[in-house]
Amino acid sequence: MRKLYVVGVGSGKEEYLTAAARAALAAAELICGYTAYIALIAPLFPEKEVFATGMTRELERCRHALEQARAGRTVALVCSGDAGVYGMAAPVLELLPEYGGVEVEVVAGVTAALAGAAKLGAPLGHDFCVVSLSDLLTPWEVIEQRLRCAAAGDFAIALYNPSSKRRAGYLRKACDILLETKSGDTPCGVARSIGREGESVRILTLAELRETAVDMVSTVFVGSGATRVIGGKLVTPRGYRV
Repeated sequence: MRKLYVVGVGSGKEEYLTAAARAALAAAELICGYTAYIALIAPLFPEKEVFATGMTRELERCRHALEQARAGRTVALVCSGDAGVYGMAAPVLELLPEYGGVEVEVVAGVTAALAGAAKLGAPLGHDFCVVSLSDLLTPWEVIEQRLRCAAAGDFAIALYNPSSKRRAGYLRKACDILLETKSGDTPCGVARSIGREGESVRILTLAELRETAVDMVSTVFVGSGATRVIGGKLVTPRGYRV
């Protein structure tokens, strides 16, 4: 069998694995992935052979998984969250034409925007967009344009990769851009380490968010003009009560 599953494993904890993800991992002879993600799921599948590499070696992992699948093995390539949201599905499918005969199946997972939103309430209850603040692969000028367009369209926004040691001021810069259009009182939320040790959520305003320190395990939510705090939860109404 020449089968490669590309699997989003959520936060890596058992309760954040979809049934389809668990079935794919159970079927795999070999599990490939980033070292930290392999460590998260290894206790669930201790008998499995694994291939792990560090950061910035994504294409190496993809090629190894494809090569092993082409050799006749059933392989699972894992990533956090959902494989199709800033995950490994796109690079695998880009490389697939080089590996004839391999069948690829993308297996849905629970992305941070959905997991974090559930903990905060329902901030993505109406139209929303997701923007990564990492400029490692996307120029900052493009990110700025996307933020301005999202604010102009009055979308609720989920911000991935909001800050790092190298990008310590990026969330503040993003908030300044959003404040060109949005009110400082706009309800926002921060969900950190969802499904992992140290999980926390916080609701605050956009003006307060600008002064807040976050890290790479945080997902930030910025409300639309309709977003409200109701009963301690962040809610963007769909409009059923109108």
